[in-house]
Amino acid sequence: MKKNIKLLFTMLALSSMIVMLAGCNKFLDRKPLTATLDDLNQGGLEGQIYGLYSNLRGSAGFTTIPWLAMHDFRSDDSEKGSDPSDGAEWVAPFDKFQYVKDLWASNQYWDDHYSLINLANTAIQTADSLQLSDASSLVNIAEAKFFRAFAYFDLVRTYGEVPKIDFRVYNASQANIKKSTTSDIYALIDADLAYAAAHLPPVWGNQYPGRLTAGAAKTLQAKAYLFRGNWASAKTLADQVMTSGAYSLYSSYYGIFKDAGENCSESIFEIQAYVSPNGSISNGCGFATTQGVRASTASGWNLGWGWNTPTDNLVAAYEAGDVRKGSTILFSGQSDDPSTGGYGRVLPNSTFDVPAGPLPRKYWNKKIYADPAYRASTGKSDNPEWINKRVFRYSDVVLMAAEAANELSATGADSVKIKELVNSVRSRAGLASINYVNQATMRAAIMQERRVEFGVEGERFFDLVRWGKAVEVLGPLGYVEKCKYYPIPQPAIDKSGGKLIQNPDWQ
Repeated sequence: MKKNIKLLFTMLALSSMIVMLAGCNKFLDRKPLTATLDDLNQGGLEGQIYGLYSNLRGSAGFTTIPWLAMHDFRSDDSEKGSDPSDGAEWVAPFDKFQYVKDLWASNQYWDDHYSLINLANTAIQTADSLQLSDASSLVNIAEAKFFRAFAYFDLVRTYGEVPKIDFRVYNASQANIKKSTTSDIYALIDADLAYAAAHLPPVWGNQYPGRLTAGAAKTLQAKAYLFRGNWASAKTLADQVMTSGAYSLYSSYYGIFKDAGENCSESIFEIQAYVSPNGSISNGCGFATTQGVRASTASGWNLGWGWNTPTDNLVAAYEAGDVRKGSTILFSGQSDDPSTGGYGRVLPNSTFDVPAGPLPRKYWNKKIYADPAYRASTGKSDNPEWINKRVFRYSDVVLMAAEAANELSATGADSVKIKELVNSVRSRAGLASINYVNQATMRAAIMQERRVEFGVEGERFFDLVRWGKAVEVLGPLGYVEKCKYYPIPQPAIDKSGGKLIQNPDWQ
């Protein structure tokens, strides 16, 4: 084992130490941290692991426009948004599926995911070189393996075959390797998440809100199994999360997305962010800022950059009486509707209304709509960077369990349980229960519930792909079968000197 580890870890100098701040209920960062061998032997890998959380929060490829483009713009639920002239070059690649091999968004998405993988690999190798086997270190290793799997799951479903770098990189040439098969990537994901589930605690309590748990690892692995149609394994893991007793559906749908709903009973994993009430402390995330209502400062509605706006198609997808519609979408020219999470304000008209108003879009993402009073107190009216990004919610687990059970039960043997799971989500949305008719009708019902439950949350595009519905649903927008995978960024290919080969459909 290597003993000549540098006393000053470069990655740690760039990361932050996560702490609890007075009056704050989040898992946060503070000043840069350095570490020695003695520090690591006594305290485990915490410094490097906290750096992983910090890296995730600050990476555009996980929290801002590159992530939104890959996960949301490519669906029928949302579009680029903002002013037509703002980021116009993003419309063709993501709204119209005219993919571009060299674009800041896709390049950043790729780079940020491999950056997180590199940090995770460094932490894992550090633990191995020091032969750390104490309980705290095993938890830290589990966190690192979760983050590596988290990044690779995005990469494999976005690009298909990608390089499998599961070792510490000391110089750039070591990372210049050929692509691995999707099976090999998924095998790494499965192994990492199995380790994480075995070594992460079921809960952390109030000391570390937002820190990874065994439930988060099982949720991600269930999702990875679901993407491959491994229904039995997905159902087993989803059932384990549900029977753990650690999670439950939050009482109100809109409440999940309010400040008070952060790290609530429905939260399985959130990217943490914080800004103090007076704005003096800022450990923010750009997720909400990129999507807030866009307008002039003079209008009083300059709340963000205005990207990722809902579509007419999504608006029409909700059943009458579904509270998720008003909790997901802000309507230009209408009240923000306090009954579904508003604050008693009326939005100006859009340029599409008569008379025309100052807002460039008809609809906006209400799930990141920040409290006006808190905006004012922080002095960040157009930058609500204190809002957590919700990554995994318990309702996702419930609907994954229902879907897996339905696919395994062609005869309807589990029809009562499947119906109960789906109706638990519908009940919170204010909708009547549905009955089990047969596997096909329940499959369609689950697909519908997933769409409206996770509107503009980055699930829709990948759901359509795994269901084999993308050509049917997205074809009118320009999608063809080869759009399942995005082309590997050309700069990465150019730097590889021929080792990294472009996806076959995009050569």
